[in-house]
Amino acid sequence: MNVVVVESPAKAKTINKYLGPGYKVLASFGHVRDLPAKDGSVLPDQDFEMSWEVDPASQKRMKDIADAVKASDGLFLATDPDREGEAISWHVLDLLKKKKVLGDKPVKRVVFNAITKKAVLDAMAEPRDIDIPLVDAYLARRALDYLVGFNLSPVLWRKLPGARSAGRVQSVALRLVCDRESEIERFVSEEYWNISALLKTPRGDEFEAKLVSADGKRLQGKSIKTGDDATRLKTLLEGASYVVDTVEAKPVKRNPGPPFTTSTLQQAASSRLGFSASRTMQVAQRLYEGIDIGGETVGLITYMRTDGVQMAPEAIDAARSAIGDQFGDRYVPEKARFYSTKAKNAQEAHEAIRPTDFNRSPDKVKRYLDSDQLRLYDLVWKRGIASQMASAEIERTTVEILADNKGEKAGLRAVGSVIRFDGFIAAYTDQKEDGEQSDDSEDGGRLPQINARENLAKQKINASQHFTEPPPRYSEASLIKKMEELGIGRPSTYAATLKTLSDREYIVVDKRKLIPHSRGRLVTAFLESFFTRYVEYDFTADLEEKLDRISAGELDWKQVLRDFWKDFFAQIEDTKELRVTNVLDALNEVLAPLVFPKREDGSDPRICQVCGTGSLSLKLGKYGAFVGCSNYPDCNYTRQLTSDGAESEAAALNEPKALGADPMTGEELTLRSGRFGPYIQRGDGKEAKRASLPKGWKPEEIDHEKALALINLPRDIGKHPETGKMISAGIGRYGPFLMHDGGYANLESVEDVFSIGLNRAVTVIAEKKAAPGRGRSSTPAALKSLGDHPDGGAITVRDGRFGPYVNWGKVNATIPKVQAPDTVTLDEALVLIAERIAKTGGKPVKAKKAPAKKKTEGDADAKPTKAKAASKTKAAAKPKAAAKPKTAAKTKKAAS
Repeated sequence: MNVVVVESPAKAKTINKYLGPGYKVLASFGHVRDLPAKDGSVLPDQDFEMSWEVDPASQKRMKDIADAVKASDGLFLATDPDREGEAISWHVLDLLKKKKVLGDKPVKRVVFNAITKKAVLDAMAEPRDIDIPLVDAYLARRALDYLVGFNLSPVLWRKLPGARSAGRVQSVALRLVCDRESEIERFVSEEYWNISALLKTPRGDEFEAKLVSADGKRLQGKSIKTGDDATRLKTLLEGASYVVDTVEAKPVKRNPGPPFTTSTLQQAASSRLGFSASRTMQVAQRLYEGIDIGGETVGLITYMRTDGVQMAPEAIDAARSAIGDQFGDRYVPEKARFYSTKAKNAQEAHEAIRPTDFNRSPDKVKRYLDSDQLRLYDLVWKRGIASQMASAEIERTTVEILADNKGEKAGLRAVGSVIRFDGFIAAYTDQKEDGEQSDDSEDGGRLPQINARENLAKQKINASQHFTEPPPRYSEASLIKKMEELGIGRPSTYAATLKTLSDREYIVVDKRKLIPHSRGRLVTAFLESFFTRYVEYDFTADLEEKLDRISAGELDWKQVLRDFWKDFFAQIEDTKELRVTNVLDALNEVLAPLVFPKREDGSDPRICQVCGTGSLSLKLGKYGAFVGCSNYPDCNYTRQLTSDGAESEAAALNEPKALGADPMTGEELTLRSGRFGPYIQRGDGKEAKRASLPKGWKPEEIDHEKALALINLPRDIGKHPETGKMISAGIGRYGPFLMHDGGYANLESVEDVFSIGLNRAVTVIAEKKAAPGRGRSSTPAALKSLGDHPDGGAITVRDGRFGPYVNWGKVNATIPKVQAPDTVTLDEALVLIAERIAKTGGKPVKAKKAPAKKKTEGDADAKPTKAKAASKTKAAAKPKAAAKPKTAAKTKKAAS
């Protein structure tokens, strides 16, 4: 019996069926060990010695693997076919050697690009040894990421309170987003005009032609700058006669693009399906690992972390055969198409992402897939088969027209295109990302019959005013595309990098666009000012190239680390003498548009509007940066540093806006703005009651009635008819709620807090008891049943107080934020449950406590920098943990 080690349990089950009883396939569940999230895990002074740690869950899995290997005839390491997969195999082998269970048993490495019986059996027939240069590249990358994170992040914490972390790739990706925002802020819109003529042929057909030349000069896209110029040219055309100068019909061939790579799949899934990068990879992983198709589990697509664009010869032959069967012989080109990778510093030579069987069209597997899986598979199948189809044949017609007004001449042009043969377009057409300009932007529809030298009749002259627009903000897809163009990051890192930026609250995603948060802009400005080299695009790309050369066996990985550490450590040491005032001075200049936005009255945005003499500047507080007056404490002006540089009505004036008195206390209600945003205050002094504005409430819409209702929360609704105890409504840390007899029930909206009556409140509380939700002592109802655990008992998906989780008996395991609860599979749930049990020392956790503990631990285990940040900012986190749903103001402060 031979032992085969793969990464996921889903894959293990499928591959075991393919290999038969002579093999035992076990899953490592990804990496089995990692660098501990503490100082000293990488020691530069000891030639970068690395200390690895095996977490409790992996210890149990490794014991199972070791026990199986001890009784086996040999070991096959069959983890994923990339740098990370090679590293996992190396870790597993190293741990087995330390356990001394291998003896003289043969150890082989096998890789397969698809989970199909043929691919697996072919790979098992051609084993190899572990690729040590590939492992060295992994070790170098892991050490670099650790050294940057664990040395640069503490500098941020000391010099820039409120910053979360820095990273080798994440900081450069963040700089791209921030640089684009700076471009938008600096952009000055310019006026331009477009002029066109609606003309008619002698046969009565109308078409439109654009003005392209006048006064003997060619007019570029935005050559007509003013309304006066546009009026003059329009007048010229109004009185002109028109004759066709030339008509040119030119055949054009359009070739298909290559099959998907990781980045192009993420881009297409974003623009066509609205998927985030993380969601795309989660769905693709499931398609790769295998779907039950009529009783047989089979992988539908090849490995999805790749920057290769070529397909295997047998796949090309299969695609050409499928094209002939499904589209016709004319759609099969004479020769097969071959593509080469254009991405800068492309790494491992994988195949492109393609269907494992082109005859398995989307309509044939539709009933076996959920909605997301079908949509993504449809995209992969169509792009893959289109890549081997015939070119589209297009006839592009260009008509040049002369306009003559008493000797004043102008030129107009009409362009049309007709698809004579659709070719690959029958299967797939590219779709541009938001903000991108199509290469065919000038192509119109089909033109009527137009003959050279014939006269045309003028119908109407149109002159339209336009203004240039700033470059669009990045979307996830366009940022990934830019990172790939610059050679920053690799296929396996794109989704993780974007998730980190979002988790650290460095960026905000609004309508699929990435907007840098003020925190992210501060971090980027700091790094650009004091660690310029390490956020330069060329430097990062050059380092990626060195890592690729290590994987090719061309460079020594330890020497690359030595060269990097020498300069990086010196830069870190230099910042020890850096004063906070130096940091603030630099940030004030770099972030001037954000810190000092222009004022409508044209006054100096750096002068305090309250005292009139103080200078405004960035200030650093316990919870991050804000804008304050230099005359403090005589002038207590402060303003929150917002993500878009805008100020609310109250913040712009920083003067309390009187809203009227509270009739019960006689104290004045005022609208104010503090470091954590706008709030209502009743009275003055330290004992004054405050309440933050709920999400969605705009300062300019707050009147006396709303302020009074908000400041007097929680609101007593009435006594419960059965218990005689008061029912109250309020807004707490987790949103609007009802409180009764020590228990809570959630309300759907903030407005319900102020409008709900006693009858409805009693009904909500009764429904909560009948179908428990987020109460303190109740168990949420199941959202979805996944099946039974191998040890017995149902596994369900539930929505708890701290978010969705999977439940098995008394074990609760939080579902990662990036995954939608309805997409969790049984295999994924088993992994989450196993990891949860391992973290609690093998003891199940009470259901009501599991979500809270998981919420605390999850981020800390995800990234070393996060774990260290958690320990460094323990004091800052305490108020948040202790927050109670008393007033919105306290909740807001605790959350901040």
